[in-house]
Amino acid sequence: MAGGLAIGWGLLPPRQRLVGSTPLPPQAGTHAFNGWVRVGDDDRVHLVCPKTEMGQGVHTGLAMLLAEELGVALDRVHIAAAPVDAIYGNVATVVDSLPFLPDDESVLRRVSHHLVGKIMREAAPMLTGGSSSLKDLWLPLRLAGASARLMLQAEAAARWAVAEADVSVADGQLRHTASGRTLRFGEVAAAAAARPLPEAPALVPPAQWRLIGRPLPRQDAAAKSQGRAGFGIDVRLPGQKYAAVALPPGLTGRVAAIDAASEQAVKAMPGVRAIVRFDPPAAGGPGGVAVIAASTWQAQQAAKALVVQWDGGAAQGTDSAALMQRFGQALAPDTTDDAFAYLDRGDVDGALAGAATRIEATYEAPFMAHQVLEPVNATVLVQADSATVWAPTQAPDLAQGVVARVLGLPKPQVTVNVTLAGGGFGRRLDVDYIEQAALIARALPGVPVQLLWTRAQDTQHDFYRPACVARLRAGFDAERRLVAWDHHAAGPLLAPAVMQRYGSAIDVVPVLAAGQGLMARALRPLGALPGVALDKLSAEGGFDPAYAWPHARMRHTPVEAAVPVGFWRSVGHSHMGFFTEGFIDECAVAAGADPVAFRRALLAEQPRHRAVLDRAAAAAGWGTPSPPAPDGAPTARGVALHASFGSVVALVATVSLAPASAGERRIRVHRVDAAIDCGVAVNPNLIRQQMESAVVFGLNAALHGGVRIERGQVQQGHFMDLPLLRLPEAPVVQVEILPSPVPHPEGVGEPGVPPLAPAVASAVAALTGVRLRRLPLVVPADAKVA
Repeated sequence: MAGGLAIGWGLLPPRQRLVGSTPLPPQAGTHAFNGWVRVGDDDRVHLVCPKTEMGQGVHTGLAMLLAEELGVALDRVHIAAAPVDAIYGNVATVVDSLPFLPDDESVLRRVSHHLVGKIMREAAPMLTGGSSSLKDLWLPLRLAGASARLMLQAEAAARWAVAEADVSVADGQLRHTASGRTLRFGEVAAAAAARPLPEAPALVPPAQWRLIGRPLPRQDAAAKSQGRAGFGIDVRLPGQKYAAVALPPGLTGRVAAIDAASEQAVKAMPGVRAIVRFDPPAAGGPGGVAVIAASTWQAQQAAKALVVQWDGGAAQGTDSAALMQRFGQALAPDTTDDAFAYLDRGDVDGALAGAATRIEATYEAPFMAHQVLEPVNATVLVQADSATVWAPTQAPDLAQGVVARVLGLPKPQVTVNVTLAGGGFGRRLDVDYIEQAALIARALPGVPVQLLWTRAQDTQHDFYRPACVARLRAGFDAERRLVAWDHHAAGPLLAPAVMQRYGSAIDVVPVLAAGQGLMARALRPLGALPGVALDKLSAEGGFDPAYAWPHARMRHTPVEAAVPVGFWRSVGHSHMGFFTEGFIDECAVAAGADPVAFRRALLAEQPRHRAVLDRAAAAAGWGTPSPPAPDGAPTARGVALHASFGSVVALVATVSLAPASAGERRIRVHRVDAAIDCGVAVNPNLIRQQMESAVVFGLNAALHGGVRIERGQVQQGHFMDLPLLRLPEAPVVQVEILPSPVPHPEGVGEPGVPPLAPAVASAVAALTGVRLRRLPLVVPADAKVA
């Protein structure tokens, strides 16, 4: 009976995402039509939005989807933060993380996606990440808009005693076609919202789209440029106080003791209200001591005055250079027992042994900080039986979970208000700083307390992109065709660390972690990608390139490190793309082939990838002489192609070298020609902005990125010693958006990052003959232009 019920449940479509488990709370002058749409008596449309705006333009893109179906102008849609509810869970991110190759169209994959989608409709974390916002809400928001439109039309038809089909919607007005009578949305909103939801609302067909596909301007641009936009750091509440923290100098640790004299002196400092000692939060990060004062400046000065003895914790003595050596040692041929094969096709060892020519190279990528412009901050108000949070977070339900746990409250008693975020890049998917803020704020019940870290603390107590070392080998036959590919990487695993931290905040995460392991074991005998669930995040971009390799293997050896790791823009793709595309370029050179033509030959069955590669190459003038730099220096071009988050991106970088200085020749990137296939291009303007952003972000990482850890301490702290890309270093970026066979949007925020570094490195190799295999890219001073 149980089996029959399970099969029957599995055959049903996923449950609707229009109405939440709890109706939206009443608001004066507005009326909720479903869990996504409110219409006001003043005709304003309010989009109840679960996604965090971090500069990626998601509020504009999502508003376009709703406005398209509702029949209103884009500027009529206003964003309201969503409460925590299962209908707002990010189903797309979880489904896309399943262990299948991108081009797998098997029945097993389709069934798995369907079943996991159904489960995640009830349990997916409420996240903004994985370049998934538009993809995840492509149908829910359009259905919400179409449902509200039909309800408004039905109410107007009832008032006029006409058929619903005779009522049209345009520019936020309801019109009776025959008589010309009109009604404003606000005139009928209250009665229309009380009508039952339509069962199967028809969506506006693509041929009739007014907004989708148009390069419309960002709706938040004016407020941000004029300083009116409210970020987490801008929260100001009546009676608010401010907290600063003293954290250990190392990555980990806790307070061992506080000097009593310094503590008494700090209590007497102007504005100081409380000193709060806290242990390492369960959501990650070190322990420390906070000072609450009347202003941020007073709190920071008081925190600096505390004399604290620290217990260094697990990372004490950690050295990043030594870790990189350990990772490299894990790649030795006789140390493969711990390697996990994410891809194993054909007979790689036999093909390499029989190859006419073989090449080999080792690539390295460092630990990376996020360097968001708005430092970590959160404001918490603790009351007797409730708590309220204001924070720039990518994970409001995780924030709700940790605050509820540390304060001993039921989750529904914790309200999370998501503010605008001054950058995220994955850092705000962690909620350690929110748990920390709650631990501090409970010392002053009834008083809102804002925690703000310094720039140095933000850099030195981050959750870093894992470092990685990879050894790649390739074999060629007598005709110099690539016949064998072997990719062996080593470094810390990401998924277990993230799961452990998330498990402290949301009950479903331990279940998801267990389910991943079960799925890995279940799918292995069925011929699916074996065991990617071990940690797909660490290997993505390495096991799933689209190239047709007859014999291919990708393995990853986990190496433990006491460095906290977390999500970073494009996650594993960020370094695996550098390894894979850098070595593919070396293969092209070894084969005596043009890098574009070499890739095309390996993409015979990948028309999307070929089209993207061809468009970028054509835009850059590939095959023609590279023009000189503005100062007359010779230039060269490099190309890279990478697919991630459902999109395919090709970049061609045009570079030159500055004269030798301080032991190196500085790389100058003058132009980047980009092409992307991202499915339905909802707003080409946003896509171009995100591609430009990805180029700048990726170039900053390629030229300046990487933290250096000595004795367990990150040595950089500020932008002066871990710089961001400056305006004179920024290249011209030309973006080509291709029409796509994919019938929905795919990711845009992250896919442009992975191909940037390999494109630049390949251009340097074409210019000098020097192959750069370590990030950040450094050209030796004696390198000569070929």
